[in-house]
Amino acid sequence: SNTVLFLTSNLASDVITEMASGEDGVDLEVLMSAIRPILSNHFKPALLARMTVVPYLPLNPEAMKEIVSLKLDKLGDRLMESHKISFKYSSAVVEQIAARCTEVETGARNIDHIMQGTLLPKISNEILAKMGEGKLPSRLNLDIAEDGQFSIEFSD
Repeated sequence: SNTVLFLTSNLASDVITEMASGEDGVDLEVLMSAIRPILSNHFKPALLARMTVVPYLPLNPEAMKEIVSLKLDKLGDRLMESHKISFKYSSAVVEQIAARCTEVETGARNIDHIMQGTLLPKISNEILAKMGEGKLPSRLNLDIAEDGQFSIEFSD
């Protein structure tokens, strides 16, 4: 009797995205009026009457940058904990990762994909190479190179 279920759906996501893309944001009542018929075409009225519909609005660029920074800070914590390497990154890194996460369907989940598929393997390979040379530096600086790729620089 005290159970809350969260059901998510991409129904009406195109309408939500279009309406939320304006400069002034979107009026929630107007948005609900626009998406209710779409939901009614898919779900039975009795089910919809028992639900509270909460539209998920697309993340704005500033929120996306905050999420990127939080995830990079977490990476820095892991590097310090496991290798005693302090980690710094430029604002250009945050900007580039956030800019690559503009698709509404993936949104902030794409940050993890970029970090796990591109950034972490590159950092891991560089750290392993330094360990192989017998000299593990105390600082790692992450930036964007002229070619637009991630640039890793170690220092002591």
